[in-house]
Amino acid sequence: MRTWRVGTFSMGAALLLLGIYLLLSQLMGFNIEHIMISWWPIILVILGLEILLFLLFSRKEKPFLKYDFISIFFVAVLGMSGIGFALLSSSGVLQSVSAYMNSEENTYEIENVEQAIGENVKRVVVSTGGNPISIEGTDLNEVSMFGTVHSTLANSEMSKMDYVSLNEKGDTLYINIKRMPEYSNGPFNHYTSMDATLLVPVNLQLEVEAEGSSVTVKPRLLKSDWTVDGSSDLNVMLEEASDVSLLADGVQELGGNEQKWTITDREKADSYSEPAFDASFKTGEGSHTLQIVNGYRVSLHTMK
Repeated sequence: MRTWRVGTFSMGAALLLLGIYLLLSQLMGFNIEHIMISWWPIILVILGLEILLFLLFSRKEKPFLKYDFISIFFVAVLGMSGIGFALLSSSGVLQSVSAYMNSEENTYEIENVEQAIGENVKRVVVSTGGNPISIEGTDLNEVSMFGTVHSTLANSEMSKMDYVSLNEKGDTLYINIKRMPEYSNGPFNHYTSMDATLLVPVNLQLEVEAEGSSVTVKPRLLKSDWTVDGSSDLNVMLEEASDVSLLADGVQELGGNEQKWTITDREKADSYSEPAFDASFKTGEGSHTLQIVNGYRVSLHTMK
């Protein structure tokens, strides 16, 4: 009677194949994630073949099968590990780990955006998309935007994205800056941030929808009225030679040259809200208005 310990050959073959797969992954640059997901079903094939082939070639010897439980347990551990990798892959966790481990910060130049202002345009409306932005006044009769994007997303197409759209409707030019993509899966986070400058003619009315972002405004010699709504942190840089009346409605913190503000206290809306202020500052005759609405912090800096 011939005795065969089932599992011995399977364990040896499984280790051999796993070693070959891992060696090829190093030499050929295969994705280790795909190997760990795809190779484990072969274990079941090997184990089944081991039993069938032994029974087939030992029919005349009255074979007796004896199971090597240690080997089978080891093979089962390898198989369950492969099933675990497959489940993690289907849930997206494995891809998140792989993307996180391979991520690196890249910087992309924003393709310069320039558009001449039509004769009928009297107003510019800017939606920041929640991105921090610097807005400067210019004497040129055009709007333009330039800057950089920093991202940990492993996406070669980031450099080719359209980050801003411009649409002229009637007497208004709408500038929409796209919200930067983010990715989060548990502790594995990727971010994208923008550092951009937008130039706007000083003779056009400007309305900025900050959407809680940080905004820096350098109006230079402003010749129209500008409004910034909903900024979290607004830095205003005014030239002493400018003719601007700066009005802050309901801000909660003032910074920069605080002593130059004229402040009016406002009562709290309720017991949970922080005290807010109406504050103002004027250069020259204050012929043109720069108004801040629903801002949290406003810092004023004057330049010669």
